[in-house]
Amino acid sequence: MTRLLFIALFMFTGLAYGQDLEGAWKLTHVNGQDMPQHEFVKIYQDGYFAFGAKEKEGDKFHSAGGGEFQLDGSTYSETFDFHTDNEDLIGSSNSHQVDWVEGKLVITGQDDGRERIEIWEKISDNTDDLSGNWVFTGRQSDGEMSRSTPGARRTVKILGGGRFQWIAFNSETKQFMGTGGGTYSAENGKYTENIEFFSRDDSRVGASLEFDYEVKDSEWHHSGMSSKGDPIYEIWSPYKDAYKK
Repeated sequence: MTRLLFIALFMFTGLAYGQDLEGAWKLTHVNGQDMPQHEFVKIYQDGYFAFGAKEKEGDKFHSAGGGEFQLDGSTYSETFDFHTDNEDLIGSSNSHQVDWVEGKLVITGQDDGRERIEIWEKISDNTDDLSGNWVFTGRQSDGEMSRSTPGARRTVKILGGGRFQWIAFNSETKQFMGTGGGTYSAENGKYTENIEFFSRDDSRVGASLEFDYEVKDSEWHHSGMSSKGDPIYEIWSPYKDAYKK
C-alpha cells in the first residue's frame, strides 16, 4: 500500500495538518495492520525520543529504542543512541516522511528496502514541573553528594505527556543495561511512577513508587525510597545542559 493511498484511507474529513511532536504517542497501525499483540509508546521531548514496547498479554518486555530527532517540514530524522532489536541502527541517522492526518502522526520510511508506514496516535501533550529530557548526574551516599559528567555511558529519563521512560546504555559500545517506563504524576513536590514495563523484571509491572522532588537551579532533585527499600537522593540535569561542549 503506497503512502498516499494509506493516508487517504485515514482522511475521513478535512486535510492533513501540522502538529507538535512533543508528548506521548501510541503506535496503532503498521502498514495498515493494527497492533493486537504489542503496545508501543513513544515519548518526544526536548529534541529527544524514546520508545518502549511490551506484550499486551502478560506485560513481558519487548523492545526499546531512542535518541535525538529533528523535524524539518515534512522530513523527520532519527539518530539512535540505543536500540534493543538492531544494534546496527545505533549512531546512524535515518530520514522519514511525516504527515499529520486527523491528529494522527503518519511516519513513512524503509524497512529492509520495503516501505513501512506507521500510524501513531497522541496520548497526551500535558506538561508539568518535570516534563523534559533528563540525564543522571549526581547521587548522595553516606551524606556525601557525588557528581558526575555523563559521557557515552549514561542513564536518561524522558518525561512527557504523563509518560516516563528511563534508559541505561552506552552509545559507543552499544551496550544496553536496562529500561523501564509507564505513567507518572508530578504535583506539589510529590512524584509518582506507575510501572508498565521493565526490561529487568516483568514482575515489577503494576508497582507504584512515590518520591519527593524539587527543581533547583534547573536540576531535578529526587529523593525517597528505592524499590528495594533503600533511601535514595539523586540529581538529574537537563540533557542538553549536561552535554554542552
